[in-house]
Amino acid sequence: MRAGARHAHGAHGGYRPGRDPGRAHPGRGRRADAGPGRHARVRQDRHPDPRHPPRGRGLRPEPVASDPATRDPVVRDATAGAGPADAEARVLALAAAVEDASEHPLGRAVVEEASLRGIPFSRASGVEARIGMGIVGHVDGQRVAVGSARLLREEGIPEEEIAEAERRFGADARTIAWVAAGGRLLGAIAIADPVKEDARDTLLALKRRGFRTVMLTGDNEAVAAAVAEHLGIDDYRAGLLPAQKVDAVRQLRAEGRTVAFVGDGINDAPALKAADVGVAVGTGTDIAIEAADITLVQGDLRSVLRATRLARATFRKIRENLFWAYVYNVVAIPVAFLGLLHPVIAEAAMALSSISVVTNANRLRRARL
Repeated sequence: MRAGARHAHGAHGGYRPGRDPGRAHPGRGRRADAGPGRHARVRQDRHPDPRHPPRGRGLRPEPVASDPATRDPVVRDATAGAGPADAEARVLALAAAVEDASEHPLGRAVVEEASLRGIPFSRASGVEARIGMGIVGHVDGQRVAVGSARLLREEGIPEEEIAEAERRFGADARTIAWVAAGGRLLGAIAIADPVKEDARDTLLALKRRGFRTVMLTGDNEAVAAAVAEHLGIDDYRAGLLPAQKVDAVRQLRAEGRTVAFVGDGINDAPALKAADVGVAVGTGTDIAIEAADITLVQGDLRSVLRATRLARATFRKIRENLFWAYVYNVVAIPVAFLGLLHPVIAEAAMALSSISVVTNANRLRRARL
């Protein structure tokens, strides 16, 4: 892969309101220590959630750092529309009831916030995750939707209510989870989603090596712009569904780019498959790991740098071995054809050639990654 012709992509794999930003083996279809599971992780008696972690993204940075004490999403505010004094608590209770059936980090943040405030919530039924948009379910006989503005539109929430809410929160550089029930928009929950500590250093190091970084995210424009500026990302695409991420990857490949896509969520799996090289974060979902070519076992973003070093060292050894094999054949075959090389010596030379190739390849063990 030539410098300047490569793209390293970070993608956000969750529903975030609108959001959905080890060792490596260079070959497609292989992974280093992919880990034990082969199926999506699902909590007992819970519904599988295709919005799983957008965090810990390889090259993909976390949207907006907020709480220096943790890298988990944290609820910063819950706002209700006009209503009784306890309306805010009702918004959190309904959201927590639905999100309690989810494994998504943003959903867990909502549940934890309700618990911290001592707000009781019911158990939701008929919970259904909407890929790239949010989650819906039934609480106390009414349908509740938690997620993006796109989800609200699908649920038939009046457009004027959505427009008013977007005017209030559209410029907020935080993840906004809208909460609707009974066909009405009740309120919004602002969630701060921290940046992974090593994201900026990793991205800067990749740029120094000639990579161009692009963030593909389902988050709103304000969140995406803030993250891109904070982490020094070259370009970003906001408000993308999983299929649109695939389209973005294909577009870059059609321009003659070699694309490496880093992701960790179910929403990232299609783009991981569509890229020239898919890199999954080992702390993400099994489906993302299964779709990727390389898995970063520890979830350390700096492993992306080690993977590029290993890939370059591997191709360097391939070129060296091809060179020596070519030289050997150019010299030895004519000599043997003229009868100037004893068969026993030729056989020994062939064995020596094989040994030299294997020995040179084993020098990869000493490569500084």
